[in-house]
Amino acid sequence: MAEEIKKEEVKTEEPKKVGPLAKLKELSEDKEEQMEIFSTFVRLGILIWSGGILTLNYVTVPNFPQKNIDPTFIASVFTGVLASFGIQTANKKNGNSASKPPAQVSKADMEKLIEKAANTAPAQTIRIEQAPMVLAPTPPTKKG
Repeated sequence: MAEEIKKEEVKTEEPKKVGPLAKLKELSEDKEEQMEIFSTFVRLGILIWSGGILTLNYVTVPNFPQKNIDPTFIASVFTGVLASFGIQTANKKNGNSASKPPAQVSKADMEKLIEKAANTAPAQTIRIEQAPMVLAPTPPTKKG
């Protein structure tokens, strides 16, 4: 009987195997934070997939037939996912970058722009480049 008690004492609850989604729920109770983590993993998966496809398009693997595909769509997916992480690819034409960095606006310049916009807001200018045109009120015509 003492042996049975010892066997029962030895038996302890084994930790249950928890899947990746359950681990995600344990890490964060906030639903929005869980969705952010999940969306990051999805974006990483798409980034790895598109990067792998692009790599296979340009690299020859021994004993594996290379298929030439049009990489335009996959490259756009790749750059789109990179952009979602805040990474932009740079296109260079003739040694110059395709896009110039945005001009820096000082606080004083911004205040001047806001003041000018406030002064001109009540009025609107319409420019019509077709002559001759007359804008005048006319009495309504009677139908019938």
